[in-house]
Amino acid sequence: MQRRKFITLLGSAAAAWPLAARGQQPGKQVVGFLNGGIAENYAKFAREFRRGVNEMGFVEGQNVAVEYRWAEGHYDRLPELAADLIRRRVAVIAATSTPAALAAKAANTTIPIVFTTASDPVFLGLVASLARPGGNMTGATQLNLEVGPKRLELLHQLLPNATIIALIVNPTNPRAAEVQYRDAQEAARALGLQLQVLQAGTESEFEKAVAGLPQKASGLVIAGGDPFFTSETEKLAAITVRYGVPAISNGREFTAVGGLLSYGGSVADSYHLAGIYTGRILTGEKPADIPVYRSTKIEMYINLKTAGALGLTVPQGLVIAADEVFE
Repeated sequence: MQRRKFITLLGSAAAAWPLAARGQQPGKQVVGFLNGGIAENYAKFAREFRRGVNEMGFVEGQNVAVEYRWAEGHYDRLPELAADLIRRRVAVIAATSTPAALAAKAANTTIPIVFTTASDPVFLGLVASLARPGGNMTGATQLNLEVGPKRLELLHQLLPNATIIALIVNPTNPRAAEVQYRDAQEAARALGLQLQVLQAGTESEFEKAVAGLPQKASGLVIAGGDPFFTSETEKLAAITVRYGVPAISNGREFTAVGGLLSYGGSVADSYHLAGIYTGRILTGEKPADIPVYRSTKIEMYINLKTAGALGLTVPQGLVIAADEVFE
């Protein structure tokens, strides 16, 4: 397992852009920011997005305005929120999260769209190819669906005697859930494990699922790449601790508040990259000509205190490989 990988080509290329951006756009333009989550839970990701836009020479409130639209976990609201941004004739829509990207695509084929997603954008039908997106969409991906099998493998390392592992997915995000289930099922078979699939799209549903976890299921893999699991990670971690369930998710916050293990792509990194792409489009570039960027930054966090409370031994190799260890 590699600890971290990060491609810096885009960052170095972006460094040459801010001066050009300042020179080309003297007036204030409007960016639409569309997300399926809750604003306060996505604050740090929104900051990363703004940081990327700033690096391209655009400062919110000065030469660019941002219209924020949050679905607050109700993905069925996204189509109308996207339509509202279109009516406002924004210069570009930053559709951050897979449900937001799909809603923006369905609502509009002309206004440029920059997405973030943990899924394969070609599989989702967002772009024709990563190298040549075509159409009005481009964006940045993070490795959260692809590393789903690795999450299962890591949890199995901590639970070597387990025969059944549970996977929890969000049924309101069916495209992502389909991929998560398929990949986890293949990984489980390869490890000689049975997979118990649970569903939750709200905090109460998540707690009910964890409380009713089958006795034979030794641990829980929380599927990555969904706005609900990403934005509510601290609350979900607290639930797993309350019920004494060894669980793995993604994001530092999960382990910082007591979750056992976190492994996955950097969501913050993809938002930063989406901000850079948004700035490039504001300077006049076309999304069809900007390749989809695949962020390969991987983060791992371990909570040794939680492992001790659960009676688990963490292999020294995982401790060394972790970005941060909580004790």
